[in-house]
Amino acid sequence: MVDTLAQRLTLQAFLQQPETTPASEYIDGEVIQKPMPKGRHSRLQGKLCAVINQVAEDQKIAYAFPELRCSFGTRSIVPDIAVFRWDRIPFTATGSVPDNFDLAPDWTIEILSPDQRANRVLGNILYCLEHGSHLGWFIDPDDLSVLFLRSQQQPALYLGDQVIPVLPDLDLKLTVNQIFSWLKMI
Repeated sequence: MVDTLAQRLTLQAFLQQPETTPASEYIDGEVIQKPMPKGRHSRLQGKLCAVINQVAEDQKIAYAFPELRCSFGTRSIVPDIAVFRWDRIPFTATGSVPDNFDLAPDWTIEILSPDQRANRVLGNILYCLEHGSHLGWFIDPDDLSVLFLRSQQQPALYLGDQVIPVLPDLDLKLTVNQIFSWLKMI
């Protein structure tokens, strides 16, 4: 089960703490450690990052970061995948990727792990949408579904051969079946 650490810290004090493995998040004044990713989660996360970056990186449209700490508002969260439009990546003066991202991703993707609480994960997606994210995906490997969320719109559940919306300008068409077919490796 996900552990909630007893201490209450400020966001600034939390960010001064050493990183944990798996990552801990700061939500509503609580430090909550994420569960260790398991096989299906890792496979889907790796493939999604690779597929998104294959169509977005060379053209400098966007980049998908796995397990990137994003600190904004009153939270510090670690989405399974945080996708940033290229022009919103806070590059350093030398053009390198910085260590700290103090803004919400444009697209947040969460993959439900067996030991996670769905509403806590959905809460992080909703928080991102309230703070500037354009869309969120909530992937449920047990249900073989993707819940699509966009700010100021009703969520939509995608199943089977339905194509799930992505960021504009990305030449990427993924169906729910395609995503879950990645779990079969032989």
